[in-house]
Amino acid sequence: MKLKRLGINTYREAVIYMHENCHVCRSEGFDAQARIEVTLGKKSIIATLNTINTDLLGENEAGLSNYAWSLLGAEVGDTITLSHPKPLTSLSYIHAKIYGHTLDALQLDEIITDVVAGRLSDIQISAFLSASAGDRFTLSEIRNLTASMINAGQKLHWDKELVVDKHCVGGLPGNRTSLIIVPIIAAYGLTIPKTSSRAITSPAGSADTMEVFAPVNLDLKKMRHVVEQENGCIVWGGAVDLSPADDILIRVELAIDLDGEAQLVSSILSKKIAAGSNHILIDIPIGPTAKVRSQNMAAVLKRYLEKTGEELGVSVSVVFTDGSQPVGRGIGPALEARDVMSVLRGAPDAPQNLRERALDLAGK
Repeated sequence: MKLKRLGINTYREAVIYMHENCHVCRSEGFDAQARIEVTLGKKSIIATLNTINTDLLGENEAGLSNYAWSLLGAEVGDTITLSHPKPLTSLSYIHAKIYGHTLDALQLDEIITDVVAGRLSDIQISAFLSASAGDRFTLSEIRNLTASMINAGQKLHWDKELVVDKHCVGGLPGNRTSLIIVPIIAAYGLTIPKTSSRAITSPAGSADTMEVFAPVNLDLKKMRHVVEQENGCIVWGGAVDLSPADDILIRVELAIDLDGEAQLVSSILSKKIAAGSNHILIDIPIGPTAKVRSQNMAAVLKRYLEKTGEELGVSVSVVFTDGSQPVGRGIGPALEARDVMSVLRGAPDAPQNLRERALDLAGK
């Protein structure tokens, strides 16, 4: 099949588009949602089929999502070869987890490798996430999952003995303490390479609010330059290749509205450790509408986070904060940015709850 550029963004999902009457679909029995191995030169990926019944594609043409296009290094007019994929060993490990078996480090490595390579579909990834939730992962599995996610991407190293970071578990609107803590810590002389998320469980993420002030889609080279110049940064984690499996798993988690303990712990720590941090403060707001709603659940996460950090050679400290009320006066990136700026300027009318939370966490 000849490749045609369609320019469809599926984020990190490999998708192939073909006409439903093309000769390959007819001869191989490929229907929509079939998994197809796509080969271009020496590179191969497994992509999910979407079929088209208009003249957008000819019967001898195929399109790829932007993600699949970049994985293959494709050019317009390239010829690809299509075939049925071989059975994935990682899928058998996911089935084992569904039936309650414990996975070892090599098995989790295989799963995460296939997640990053695009060989597992969103449906297969959601099965893995579901089987991992509900306290069905042991501490050793959480440690091995975190290590696998760290090793699946690039890692930053800083010529500093002490590299610090802070993360909030989330779910509390207006809680933009990171944008106050990072400049305080950087001004104090410590190194804080902060990667932040966009909105997940509240109307804005730290990256969304930071983007009101400055670009956050920095690559690793630009991120390193900013940190070396200013001691710290606030960048969107999805723009850097640190724990790339995490970005894929989060996208699927959002679709199925599930955030299991094992994935939460490995998500937080893999990003921080890959960014080169060795002392990490985790803020867990507890409240009736926050992500963590009980002291018992917070205690479980605290144990998992601190123990996993210890086994991976980093210091992790967890603090519990009040998650019963929104923080600040505004909700949404622009209004939260206004609150942050008023605190940083020392304005007399700055929201005191945001100021006090940020100072308390910066001190810790």
